[in-house]
Amino acid sequence: MNYQVLARKWRPHNFTEVVGQEHVVKSLMNALQHDRLHHAYLFTGTRGVGKTTIARILAKAINCENLQDFNPCGECSVCRDLDEGRFMDLIEVDAASRTKVEDTRDLLDNVQYAPNQGRYKVYLIDEVHMLSGHSFNALLKTLEEPPAHVKFLLATTDPHKIPVTVLSRCLQFNLKRLLPGQIFTQMEFILQQEHIEAEAGALKLLSRAADGSMRDGLSLLDQAIVYGNGKVNTEDVNAMLGTVAQQPVEDILMALAEGNGAAILDTINEIANLSPDFSDVLQQLLQVLHRTALLQQIPGAIDHDFDVEMIAALANKFSPEDLQLYYQIGLVGQRDLDLAPDPRSGFEMVMLRMLTFRPAGSAMTPTKRAPQSIVKAVPQAVFNTPVTEQPNKPVLKQQESVKPQPAALREQLPAQPFNNLSSDNNWTDIIAALQITGRTLDLANNCALESIDQQTCTLIIDPSYFRTARSEEGLQAALQTYQGASLKLVFKDRKSAINTPAIQLVKQREDQQQAAVDAINADINVLALKEQMGARVMPGTIEPL
Repeated sequence: MNYQVLARKWRPHNFTEVVGQEHVVKSLMNALQHDRLHHAYLFTGTRGVGKTTIARILAKAINCENLQDFNPCGECSVCRDLDEGRFMDLIEVDAASRTKVEDTRDLLDNVQYAPNQGRYKVYLIDEVHMLSGHSFNALLKTLEEPPAHVKFLLATTDPHKIPVTVLSRCLQFNLKRLLPGQIFTQMEFILQQEHIEAEAGALKLLSRAADGSMRDGLSLLDQAIVYGNGKVNTEDVNAMLGTVAQQPVEDILMALAEGNGAAILDTINEIANLSPDFSDVLQQLLQVLHRTALLQQIPGAIDHDFDVEMIAALANKFSPEDLQLYYQIGLVGQRDLDLAPDPRSGFEMVMLRMLTFRPAGSAMTPTKRAPQSIVKAVPQAVFNTPVTEQPNKPVLKQQESVKPQPAALREQLPAQPFNNLSSDNNWTDIIAALQITGRTLDLANNCALESIDQQTCTLIIDPSYFRTARSEEGLQAALQTYQGASLKLVFKDRKSAINTPAIQLVKQREDQQQAAVDAINADINVLALKEQMGARVMPGTIEPL
């Protein structure tokens, strides 16, 4: 028996099986329920979203001998014949191959005759926008005064090319592009039925690559199964698609949030080893920035997103203004990518622009780095005064990325139970004892401790901070481990009068930065340069060590 591709094998046969087009399905089932069927339906939408499939299901439903909850039964002779392509009263036409007016007239010559098998004679015209102007005129007369036993089902990807006189005589349904999550769920279901092993990460990549089309997604899934020799894993799908996984994009954005140019270049080097399409990498980056901005403004907007944990972490790293700037730089960079000497250098320049044009003094990002040092070694003879060492001044360092470390807030304490720590309720010391990392540490640093005892730990957190269930569970588990007993974690959403560790870290950086600036401005060498050579200190070029 010949192999049947997944897109055909798992094509929906009734309204219940249709994925992601509930607004269309509900309207059609209500029309069947109340016997209010229009004589002409127009289904529009991008490729592979179900236009022709829904039209066939509707043709089956209006002729089915035993509707089940206004769904075709799939068992009567009409349903079986239609599924097998033997139903004489379904006349299916591809308008792309029959554009001439003679073809349309020949097609409509038999409209006046009654159906042979079913209740209605159904004309399904696919890609109807490809008909010529004269063909539309020939069709229009029949659409104006159709016989009672005839239904027209039209499908197109480009409704703007259909004359308004035809559009006005049709009931139009616009099918939506499918969400990646909907495609992912359907792929997962199909693979379970086919008994094929698959990694969730691989299916996520395929769902995104489908670009809203279920048919394209299932075709890619077929290709991935063959490529992986009967299995679907992330590494094979990455190689097959020529794309990179979401993790490098997250690493790049985390490094961007910290102003760490070296880490960005390191990640780009790792990506380059996969021979990727850097235009696709930039598109992924823009998609993540877009979803992060959505989460900041409308928290419920990405509930369906695969990577809500990652997006939530990034939303706490960037300010809304920075996200808008980076998105705009990325859009312009995407347009200019083909003009670069090679795609990699073009992508690197886009990332360097984001680093260079970061707003100074952003509240959610570290202090802007200097592109280069302004203070250089000067011969001793230039100065009239001897160079003397100035004690108690901050040591300055230029041209080196300083990656912020939350652990800098505190001295590491040896692990010990909370009954020893909670005497002074020092939340910073408690965090150090927990030895947590990642998003759990970020959550802890953005909280202030109200109280802690053997049963309950109560934390105050700013309502604007987006916390996730996973990070809450991680923090509670760490607290329970060091407590040695079950401990309840309670969050109170309100502004705290006590500075959180994260705010303390920002204040510490600001104090260090100001001390460094003051030290430079008071340095006798710098003063001599200003006086004798008209030198000036460039703003933003000083960093503390």
